[in-house]
Amino acid sequence: MSLEDLIAQADARGLAASGLACSDRCVSLLVDDDELLRPLWAHLVDDSDWSESLQKACAALGPADPGSGEDEAAGLARGMLLSAPAERTGEALREWADACSLASLRLHRLLDPADPAEPSEGALTAGSDEAVRAADGAEDAPPLVAAELGRQIVVLQLLAEHGPQGLRRAVDVSGEGRRVLRAVVSRRARGRG
Repeated sequence: MSLEDLIAQADARGLAASGLACSDRCVSLLVDDDELLRPLWAHLVDDSDWSESLQKACAALGPADPGSGEDEAAGLARGMLLSAPAERTGEALREWADACSLASLRLHRLLDPADPAEPSEGALTAGSDEAVRAADGAEDAPPLVAAELGRQIVVLQLLAEHGPQGLRRAVDVSGEGRRVLRAVVSRRARGRG
């Protein structure tokens, strides 16, 4: 089943976990605190209101400084968390999970060392990331993007198959992706140094 299909069929908890997992992996570009989104995961476990914890997590990111030169990848990471719906209702969550999925794939494409430093025109369009989410697009994806696609699929499958009990494993999958992303960013920084 494609990622698009999984998002379309997910319930509210699965959609929230999907968006949160994407945010959890990618926000590591902005902050070193691996526990920043932990309270939001806890709200998914007990199905409680996450609005206050969400507000605190967004505040911890701080505002984007226009003069900081925040790159597109960091901007995507920031946008994922800032766009999370305070109320976890079906349609708002579906839109957020879908947007986070695309933003995360785009971010991983931007950082993938297998992609050329100066991509050809059109190589980084949203359409290419949408194609990756379809069943026939995954084999053409760069390695970092393919791995992120796999993580997104696993999170949705865990929630679909195990309900709330799948959340612990979803957090583990997200943590693994966070470590991979940090390693990629670290290698890129050393390469530029």
